[in-house]
Amino acid sequence: MAKTIVITGASDGIGAAAAKRLAANGDEVIVVGRSAEKTKAVAGSIGAAFHVADFADLSEVRGLAQTLKAAHPRVDVLANNAGGMFGQPERTVDGFEKTFQVNHLAPFLLTNLLLDTLIDSRAAVLNTSSIGARLFGNIDIDDLNNEKNPSPHKSYGDSKLENILFTKELHRRFGDRGLNSAAFHPGNVATNFASDTTSPMRFLYATPLRRLAMIGPDRGARTLVWLAQGTAGKDWQSGEFYIKHRVRTTNKQAYDADLAQRLWDVSAEMVGMPA
Repeated sequence: MAKTIVITGASDGIGAAAAKRLAANGDEVIVVGRSAEKTKAVAGSIGAAFHVADFADLSEVRGLAQTLKAAHPRVDVLANNAGGMFGQPERTVDGFEKTFQVNHLAPFLLTNLLLDTLIDSRAAVLNTSSIGARLFGNIDIDDLNNEKNPSPHKSYGDSKLENILFTKELHRRFGDRGLNSAAFHPGNVATNFASDTTSPMRFLYATPLRRLAMIGPDRGARTLVWLAQGTAGKDWQSGEFYIKHRVRTTNKQAYDADLAQRLWDVSAEMVGMPA
């Protein structure tokens, strides 16, 4: 049965690759991206609808949610894939550290604004995380903007850990109402990751040698496609973190249920939503 699948960050990389594969398999894909030109091109290549939104501006996230609700009354899968590593320190127009907002607050807000539609559709929310959650993540709930220890690596690791905590809290709060969630690491994908940061990782991602050490977007999209096409409870388990189609352990903070609840409450306050 064909599904209606919304993919953010789908103007290039694994988002675009997943969109193309899912559309080829007969699903209705809605492409969301920051670049109007690139997003339109990806959507046009697969005959899909598209919407443009910059997650560094929460007003655009709110507008995107309104547009999606009006245009797509049923959503079977919301793939929160938009994100990246950004330079330091930088604040958005909303006053939050950019990596924290783009990677966590924006998808948190979008998901919550679409919550009624997602629950009615018994949907799956899929969050693109990373092994960076384990390598670099160390969340201080009182310093989510990382003012005490600003660095691209910590901000990125924290945000990817927040993606997993969000996944688990979605399952805890709404799993009994038919909403499922999963987070996953796509692999070390050869993209433009970290290109606008001061992180040494930008050199690895910029060199031609990245093709030898990393996988392409098509391979990186496999887990996202597998989760989107699969059935929670049968093919995968809600509330878990996946690498290569298998549940994997990650940062110990990801299993702190109190931290997951507190992160939800603080995030809701930050974006002006009831906890």
